[in-house]
Amino acid sequence: MTDRRGNEPPRKRGAAPGRGNPPSKAQPRRPSATDSGRTTPQRPESTRERLLRKAREEQERAQAAAAPRPVKKAAARRPPAPRKQTPAAKKTPAKKTAAKKTAAKKTGERPVKKVAAKRPVKKTSGKKRPPQNRPAPRPKKRKVKKAPRMLRLGRPALRLRMTFGVMAFVLSLFAGRLVLLQGVDPDSYAQAATKENARSYILHASRGTIEDRNGVELAVTEDAVAITADPQQTKPVAQQLAAILAPKLPGTTTAKLVAAMSGTGRFTYLARQVSPTVWSTIQAEIKAANVPIAEQNKGKPKEQQAPMLAGLYTEEDPIRSHPNGSIAATLVGVTGSDGKGQSGLEYGLNDKLSGKDGQAMYEVDARGNKIPNANHTVQEPKPGLGVQLTLDSDLQYFAEKRIQKAVEDYKASAGTVVVMDVKSGELMAMANYPSFDPNKKYTSADLNNPALERSYEPGSVQKVVTMAALADAGIIDLNTKLQVPGSIEVQRRIIKDHWSHDTMNLTISGVIAKSSNVGTIMAAQKMPIAQFVKYLHDFGFGEPTGLNFPGETKGRLSPGDEWPEITRSNVAFGQGLSVNAVQEAAAVNAVANGGVYVPPKVVRNYIDANGSLIPNQTAPARRVVSEKAAKEVTTMMEAVTAKKGTAPQAAIDGYLVAGKTGTAQQVVPGTGKYGAWATSFAGFAPADNPRFVTYVVLHDPQGARGGGLQGGPVFRDVMSYALQKYVVPPTGAQQPNIPLTWTSSKR
Repeated sequence: MTDRRGNEPPRKRGAAPGRGNPPSKAQPRRPSATDSGRTTPQRPESTRERLLRKAREEQERAQAAAAPRPVKKAAARRPPAPRKQTPAAKKTPAKKTAAKKTAAKKTGERPVKKVAAKRPVKKTSGKKRPPQNRPAPRPKKRKVKKAPRMLRLGRPALRLRMTFGVMAFVLSLFAGRLVLLQGVDPDSYAQAATKENARSYILHASRGTIEDRNGVELAVTEDAVAITADPQQTKPVAQQLAAILAPKLPGTTTAKLVAAMSGTGRFTYLARQVSPTVWSTIQAEIKAANVPIAEQNKGKPKEQQAPMLAGLYTEEDPIRSHPNGSIAATLVGVTGSDGKGQSGLEYGLNDKLSGKDGQAMYEVDARGNKIPNANHTVQEPKPGLGVQLTLDSDLQYFAEKRIQKAVEDYKASAGTVVVMDVKSGELMAMANYPSFDPNKKYTSADLNNPALERSYEPGSVQKVVTMAALADAGIIDLNTKLQVPGSIEVQRRIIKDHWSHDTMNLTISGVIAKSSNVGTIMAAQKMPIAQFVKYLHDFGFGEPTGLNFPGETKGRLSPGDEWPEITRSNVAFGQGLSVNAVQEAAAVNAVANGGVYVPPKVVRNYIDANGSLIPNQTAPARRVVSEKAAKEVTTMMEAVTAKKGTAPQAAIDGYLVAGKTGTAQQVVPGTGKYGAWATSFAGFAPADNPRFVTYVVLHDPQGARGGGLQGGPVFRDVMSYALQKYVVPPTGAQQPNIPLTWTSSKR
């Protein structure tokens, strides 16, 4: 036992060093094999374990905070009782505190504060407060923080394998592309690279020439150029270049040229089909304008020099011209600025005339200029076929001038003349007036060809076809006699002749010579309607002519063969159907040709690049009436040009002429009512050995109307010219004395 001083607490064993010895640190004792009950030293805590432990502690603290706290009953407090002081307590507080601190230092322990004992609380003499039945407050749910996600370190070997795999795949793509470029198809890629620095030029094919039967050129292709510009070069000098170009290029203005030369891109057209002479003049003016600019630029730095006039180029752009002006213009037609046909034969035969364009490919520099001696390819153009027509340009010219005079003399709106070779069906002339000159300005309305594109009611010329059908069917002959009244009623409609008369005794030749509508109806009523309709189709009515001309009309013929009687009666004398001029001429030509219908022909031959002729094949000829019937109708027509006929003005000295007049009412477009007229004359000569058929029609003539009066003189002049040019001798036949009337005593 050791002595204690004062109130010094007893020392615990091993808790403090001996008296007077300084405290020393306890040395850790190495565990032995026999210390089985002792704990073995543990390894240091890892980062993962430390994080997990902290997470568990935070979770426990959160759960403890969320648990409900017990409610303590409030106890009544007593007043504190007086404390008895012991001898030790009588010491001063300062001395007590110092003694405690000294003891604590000696023992190495912290001084323990004495907590005063709670004084017992006196219970009040009142009643106890009843317990309240309140539910315990629900603990607030707090979100438990999830443990932080641990980052797993990858395996380097796997990463390396994946990296090498991706690199090998990419390199295989490059290798495959290289094999494709250099081994499989190197030429196509080389060509694609060449195209990037190449420019193509169209080599226009030479358009075929259109000429008449004698080789006279009606439409030819002449050399011309298209003026183009590179806006990147012309933009700085667009105003100066436009001032030079505008006066020499009709159809454009200075403003349009400036806008074109100041645009974007590297290529634009300024003008098409410019003659080489005009381009040479433009080049000379540009060269002269560049001389003073070059003088001003001498000695100046490049950035201070004025731009030279440059950037204009040309390419071949052939132009279509018509050496004979308006001759056959409505038949030949015109081409557009693109070199393609727009009307007439130029349009209808465009595929044969145009040929096939070629192409040239040249390497160019950055400015678009051809690189000399660089690689280039040229695909030569294939020229188009030439066309030889059946027309005679001399006869065509004469016919155009003659119909022009007739239109002007009779104040007609239009006129047409068709001349046809009887045996071959070749159209020797197809003249229209008004016409136009393709070398000058024209409108779209000028491009029509009325000989094929205009339909009208033919009038009494149609009686030639009616009589040929009746004669072929054996219903009439030259001895047929009719008592013809001044009018006839058909289905409650009254039809009259063009002159007033009482009942007349007319032969069938007299019916034709006098052009009696009533007599024609009386003869036609003896033929079944279906048979009559078949004859009309055989003569080519209601069908195309076979010329394949663009815009051609096939006329109008009532469909079927079950016509009412009024339709058959009207058609018999040339009303109630419509035709074009070539259709009517071909029908009359069948009678002149001994009853054989020959399809009309306007293209005689095609001409290849070597000058060889390729005949144009047409539909075969066909017989429509017998030769006897055709001869009988020819005899009837000879009486028309006799002194007692309706067209003595059409007679030609020394030649026997067969003809027929026509005067027909026309429907005014847009009204559906008759209000206009067309007068016509058709005939052939020599009548006993026909060579040519000529058909004349005048639309809307003024003054006294009549096919013989107005159309007869035009027929006579044109037919006389054709007979003289082709040296057709007179046959010497005399005008036959054909009886036109008959008397009852001679019956």
